[in-house]
Amino acid sequence: MAVFTQVTATQAQELLDQLGLGTLLSLRGIEGGIENTNYFLDALDRNGRHTQSYVLTLFERLSASQLPFYLGLMQHLANKGLPVPNPAANASGQVLFELAGKPAALVSKLAGKSQLDPQTSHCRQLGSTLARMHMAATDFAGTQPNLRGLSWWNDTIPVVAPFLNSTQLSMIKDELAAQNTWATSSAYAELPRGAVHADLFRDNVMFVGDELTGVFDFYFAGVDTWLFDLAVAMNDWCINRETGAWIDDKRQALLQGYQSVRPLLPAERDMINPMLRAGALRFWTSRLWDYFLPREASLLKPHDPTHFERVLQQRRNHPLNAETLLP
Repeated sequence: MAVFTQVTATQAQELLDQLGLGTLLSLRGIEGGIENTNYFLDALDRNGRHTQSYVLTLFERLSASQLPFYLGLMQHLANKGLPVPNPAANASGQVLFELAGKPAALVSKLAGKSQLDPQTSHCRQLGSTLARMHMAATDFAGTQPNLRGLSWWNDTIPVVAPFLNSTQLSMIKDELAAQNTWATSSAYAELPRGAVHADLFRDNVMFVGDELTGVFDFYFAGVDTWLFDLAVAMNDWCINRETGAWIDDKRQALLQGYQSVRPLLPAERDMINPMLRAGALRFWTSRLWDYFLPREASLLKPHDPTHFERVLQQRRNHPLNAETLLP
């Protein structure tokens, strides 16, 4: 959510006019993140009575042909009652526009704030919400692969390899080889899949008090295994951030929340460790890429790649056993 492209008040008002959403009150760049340009936008509605809050996103890497999947998934989930941002549409139903030469969308701003030190109650709610999202998306017609999946790891790891020391290089090459092997296995083929968030970190979820009120930032979504999506969340919500080690009660709470809606299949329990390692490898790779090959941007703050190096080391050295995955 850095600011790569500057948006003027005039440009923002022109978009509001297209959408019939009233008069611009404020436009503020959002710090953090590394993919898109984001602004908070407040507008006075057409009746001049109420202030409405939105998030304006300009897409820096994703193409206009890719974006209908993400925006359509958000609309689909919102229409099914999930707490996700709903893209604003014009009179013709269009939700994707052009602003400052970039594809752009305006979505509803969620209430609350992120819980960066989640407790077991937060983890349990996150688990149940994730399972509800998976089930709600089973009839979503859009299809697009996870663009940061195995193919991307195979392409990107050789690019970042020159920045690694010998120990790091040995681990990342070994893990990539293991993931390529698992991806061709019959066990992997049995895993249920569908549209997934694929980036469900604690800073992409909102709470009001202890109540989960929203899930946002769907711009890494794609069709992948539900287990990979769950593993990504577990690797962030349920760990000691200094070491990457599990915090057992948080892990159990998240899994219990998830399985209260959708119990894991035997094939998923069998594949949980490879998918936990896959989730760690995915974000170690992307953070290496963003850290060593950054783009210029106002407010850009690349994440420390060594965090997910530690997480991957933990997942490799301390695999879970099936008993820890029971509801």
